[in-house]
Amino acid sequence: MNEQTFDVLGYNQILLEIEAFAKTGLGKETIRKLKPMQDKWRMEQSLKEVEEAIKILGISSSVPIHTLDEMLTSINQAKKGTYLRADQFTFVISFLEHCMKLKQFMRDKEFVAPHVASYVESIADVSELTAELSRCIRHGGLDDYASSDLSYLRRQLAITLEKVKEKANQLVKSKKYTAYLQDTNISERNGHLVISIKREYRSKIQGRVLDTSSSGATVFMEPLELADMQSDIEMMKLAEEHEVERILYELTEKLLEHEQVIHVAIETMHHYDVLFAKAKYSKLIDASIPSITEDYTMDLIDARHPLLGQKAVPLTIKFGEEHRALVITGPNTGGKTVTIKTIGLLTMLGQSGLPIPAKKGSKIANFQHIFVDIGDGQSMEQNLSTFSSRLVNIIDILKQTNDRSLVLLDELGSGTDPGEGMALAIVILEQLYEKGATLFATTHYSEMKEFADEAEGFLNGTMEFDLETLRPTYRLLLGQSGRSQAFEIANKLGLHPLLIEKAHRITYKTGKSYHGDQDLKELDFAQQIAVNKYARKNLNKLEKEKRSTFHQGDTIILTETKEIGIVYSGPDEKGNYIVQVQKEKRSVNHKRIQLYIKAAELYPENYDYDIVFKSKEYRKLHNQQKRKHIKDVWLEDSEN
Repeated sequence: MNEQTFDVLGYNQILLEIEAFAKTGLGKETIRKLKPMQDKWRMEQSLKEVEEAIKILGISSSVPIHTLDEMLTSINQAKKGTYLRADQFTFVISFLEHCMKLKQFMRDKEFVAPHVASYVESIADVSELTAELSRCIRHGGLDDYASSDLSYLRRQLAITLEKVKEKANQLVKSKKYTAYLQDTNISERNGHLVISIKREYRSKIQGRVLDTSSSGATVFMEPLELADMQSDIEMMKLAEEHEVERILYELTEKLLEHEQVIHVAIETMHHYDVLFAKAKYSKLIDASIPSITEDYTMDLIDARHPLLGQKAVPLTIKFGEEHRALVITGPNTGGKTVTIKTIGLLTMLGQSGLPIPAKKGSKIANFQHIFVDIGDGQSMEQNLSTFSSRLVNIIDILKQTNDRSLVLLDELGSGTDPGEGMALAIVILEQLYEKGATLFATTHYSEMKEFADEAEGFLNGTMEFDLETLRPTYRLLLGQSGRSQAFEIANKLGLHPLLIEKAHRITYKTGKSYHGDQDLKELDFAQQIAVNKYARKNLNKLEKEKRSTFHQGDTIILTETKEIGIVYSGPDEKGNYIVQVQKEKRSVNHKRIQLYIKAAELYPENYDYDIVFKSKEYRKLHNQQKRKHIKDVWLEDSEN
């Protein structure tokens, strides 16, 4: 399973949510590295562990898990020959006490969680080490009674310090110093007691200047009378430091004597941390323990996508006994993609030894591979289109798929010519099926629905849509194929039935009535199909017709022969004009005529065009007939 599968299905996001329940850095790291397993026995053991941990949390949620990072650091430091500081031993004591608390905590949980409760038995009894460290370490430091020598040195040091203070008080009260003092306060500088002397009298006092006030008016001096006693204090402090180091080295050695025991305790604490993080997350999403099948059948009962929270609509699907491929259809946002993501994610969680958000009795299959091709995989680095990038992914899936693979394909063949995309989708599904994979694919192609109806091992499914509320129910219906419901939705929303019926004929090549009980004379319907002859499109058409209209007498050019002619009559219903070229009359379509000179520019108003188009004999006879009837004489039609 590649990283794309983990990301697309939301597996990595689930691990982040589980990780948040872990208390140790080591536990968080282990959860981040969690991956699906292949060994059915290991999966079932992990699921049993989490199930028992959930039962324990039902009794008490306060599991005494201690952080481990500092403990590992302390052990590594001790192994390098460096003693642990007193504050570090404070943490060690806390860890050891939690080990004993954990043993005590699990003692009464054996009846509900026999396996999980027994793990604590691997932690050896560390009470003796804990007691010794607690005796020596107190409030983040080494206790006075950690050793008899340390107790003696600190007691003598306290006595000597008290004597120095008494001597300093005597000096500031004596007449010898009264005149030179800035004040009678006794302070400390660099571990030495000093008195405040006015700067101008510093030469009057025997001793060392250890500091000066910010104004320079006061110097802080250690009188000679205190210097000798201060030397004794420094020697005592040095002896105390040596004794402290000796004790800390000794305690560090005792800790290393229990190194193996402590490592086992760390590993046990780490295991419990990971286990109870899984259990707490499982309780949060109301998960249950699924069964693992080896025949690639699955049975999910009211399964929910854990990342959708309360928005998740339960999915129930029993699949794999008679069919290995499911083609899911339905409207956009109807839940097709969420359905196949839920199936893939819950399979991965179960194979990782994690309970799944579904009702008890649910089953998942044990797959070697889970491949997905879902969503926009546009590759900016390789400058590939969405279709090309997804096709590269599908080619890789074709190379790796076997009979232990689960393949999830969303809108296979989309992003290109519908006819070619549909054909590619069908042959890819056929090939994956021939390789033995279990397939779940979503589509809008009606041809794929027909293919799934006819192909062996394939089953159609559709996402239910409520036409009354115009909302998807997100329920998967097996054994049915659905449409996008676009026509039904359009009809429900009030699109004119004539328009829908026309679209239906274009799509399905057959007729269907969408009239129902609507009154098509209502204004809302009538306005939809009313034609506006003044619309921009129609105006353009009228203008074009206006530009292409010629009148009798117009001098024109025949665009094909470049001959000049004169318009005699027209146009007819096909746009043809009778044009006289020299003495010949021809029928020419308006598209092959170009205006040269308008008749109005050549001839006066009410001009008799017979002079141009008719012979002299014709005109003479025509004039005679206007005056009186001439028997047995008529005008030739050919002159018209």
